[in-house]
Order: sequence, then structure tokens, then C-alpha cells
Amino acid sequence: MNEKLSELYNAILDGDVAGAKAGVQAALDAGLEPGLILADGMIAPMKEVGKRFEEGEYFVPEMLIAARAMQAGMSLLKPHLVGSDVKSAGKVAIGTVKGDLHDIGKNLVALMLEGAGFEIKDLGVDVAPEKFVEAITVDGVDIVAFSALLTTTMPNMKVTIDAIQQAGLRDKVKVIIGGAPVTEEYARQIGADGYSSDASRAVSLAQALLAA
Repeated sequence: MNEKLSELYNAILDGDVAGAKAGVQAALDAGLEPGLILADGMIAPMKEVGKRFEEGEYFVPEMLIAARAMQAGMSLLKPHLVGSDVKSAGKVAIGTVKGDLHDIGKNLVALMLEGAGFEIKDLGVDVAPEKFVEAITVDGVDIVAFSALLTTTMPNMKVTIDAIQQAGLRDKVKVIIGGAPVTEEYARQIGADGYSSDASRAVSLAQALLAA
């Protein structure tokens, strides 16, 4: 790997925000392709972060700081990506369902998806079903991802899926859900396309659903 990309890779792996920004700038100054910087310098280390998380070597705090470093670098790289023909991995609208104000898990999933090359539309917390419907209609997202941290707000996941169905958009989008009380069985029960227990698996799930 190019020395500049290797520095960027390590900065993200270590969660070094300043290093990630400097790494992106150095790679751009060296005339490297924005797509290459994204793939080898940013998506690759986030993949490694996911792997280390699954192997129990990294935990949520390490994932968060790596993702923040990636995002810091991304803010510098984004304008250059827009100008080049880098293909996005897909568009995801993400939010916490109506009545639920928890966002740490949701934010981490959004960061990890962005780290894997997805375009993210973050709808925030306490998101009404019609907001998700609007994201599908207006933004043309491929995946809708929503989370709930409370058993009391979980039923709003079904309400949201029903709203997408009623809008005639259910076959246009994949629905993935997650959150502490949510299970694989519940996902099947309410008609979601998939469930993920953590941010790293959410990335593999999104990739698998779009590849299918």
C-alpha cells in the first residue's frame, strides 16, 4: 500500500482524528485518486475495525473513535469524491423510531455504514413513519434502517413498515432494524428484511441485501 494511504489507514484504526485529516490531505496533495483514498485509506481500516470488534479485540468505544476519525477525514474527502465518479455502495435512510430518543447505537451504525461507502441520510431520533416514507420517495434510498432501545417503542417499527407498505413502496426498499430489545424473530414477525445485533454486522447485512 502507498505510504500516505498506510498512514491514513493507521490513523483511522487508532481513532486519531487529526491524523486522519492530515492523512487525507497528504494523500490528496500527493495526487492520489479520491476513490483510491476512500477504498484503501478509509473503507479498508473500518472493515478491519469491524473484524476486530467481531473478534472481541475492539469494543464500542474503539469503534466509535475509529468511526469519528474516519468521518473527520471524510469531511475533507467528500468534495473531491463528488467531482469524481466514485460509485456509492447504496443510499441508506437511518433513524430511531417515533417516541424513542436514543441515538448512540443509531449514530454508530450510520458511521460504520458511511465507513463502508454508503451514502447516509440521518433522520435523527423520534422519527415519524411518514419521514421514512418521504426519504424513500424524495431521496430514493435503497435501505431504510431504524432502531429502538425501548420495548415500548418497538411497535413503532411495525407501524413504520406498514406506512411504507401503504405508500406502495415496500418493494422499492430493504428494511433493516436493530436495537437492544430487538431480535431476529421480531424482525421476521414485523416483515423487516433483516436484523443486526451490532453496527459491524449492520454493514455486512446492508451489503448482502443490496447484492441479493
